[in-house]
Amino acid sequence: MSDTKKPETGIIAWTDLTVKDAEGVRDFYQKVVGWKSDPLDMGGYNDFMMNAPESGNSIAGICHARGVNAGLPPQWLIYITVENVDKSAAQCLELGGKVLVDPKGMGSHGRYCVIQDPAGAVAALFEPAK
Repeated sequence: MSDTKKPETGIIAWTDLTVKDAEGVRDFYQKVVGWKSDPLDMGGYNDFMMNAPESGNSIAGICHARGVNAGLPPQWLIYITVENVDKSAAQCLELGGKVLVDPKGMGSHGRYCVIQDPAGAVAALFEPAK
């Protein structure tokens, strides 16, 4: 979601990992896969933008399980681009899924929600800013 170009609908546009020890997990991935990190101020603590070692492009986030992220499971969460996050959340409910995090803003990036499909898998839906 760091790219200024609008992502194509239906693609996986971002991936986050939300855990209790974001610093420790950040250090783990830096050593295991070579990612570099940049802090992202969350108002009193930092989450981390993880960057590809060669290009420096931001490719994932490692976040603290705090605030709106407190209830997220400690697993990689994909963000799938949709045209309208409210409509997609409603369709999720109609088709037997659950909305775990209601649609909300992501600053200047757009809006998102977190859903669970009928099989139990969790994903975020992301509507880019217009």
